[in-house]
Amino acid sequence: MTTANVAAEQFGDFSKAIVDTANKFAKVSFESAERLFALNLEASKVGLEETSKSAKSLTSVKDVQELTGLRTKTAETGLEFLMGYSKNFYEISTAAQAQYTALVEERVGQIQKSVADSLDKVAKSAPAGADVAIAALKSSMAASTAAMDSVSKASKQFTTFADTAIKTASESTTKATASAKRK
Repeated sequence: MTTANVAAEQFGDFSKAIVDTANKFAKVSFESAERLFALNLEASKVGLEETSKSAKSLTSVKDVQELTGLRTKTAETGLEFLMGYSKNFYEISTAAQAQYTALVEERVGQIQKSVADSLDKVAKSAPAGADVAIAALKSSMAASTAAMDSVSKASKQFTTFADTAIKTASESTTKATASAKRK
């Protein structure tokens, strides 16, 4: 096989991989958008129902004390709804981000493997003295792989930290709401 044929074959493989990756990204995007749309539709339905209940309850208020109690109950219900919505929104967003990250890591790994394979092929047919340049390229690849691994690890740690912070805030708000209800 000639060098031109090898290059054309590698370009074809690379193009197929890019199209495949783009399709995977599109699939994740559509699935996430669909989940967010369903969440927002459900939130709209629940919001309309709660508004209707509050309006009906308001018409039966007889004194200021009942009005204050209704306002408190409405505020608590609204806060609980908002916390549930935020939690679901966060879960959908986090799941999509995790899928995107996995796709990027997969694609970068494939590219690195492809470049390493190409370097090995070039090394076999390279003229004498080219081994130093190839070794430098391989060293550069190893350094970029290590850097990518560090960035990936830092990203995962940040995501874990953010997840913990969101859960802690959610639990604190839920406890505060429950405490306010008891009073």
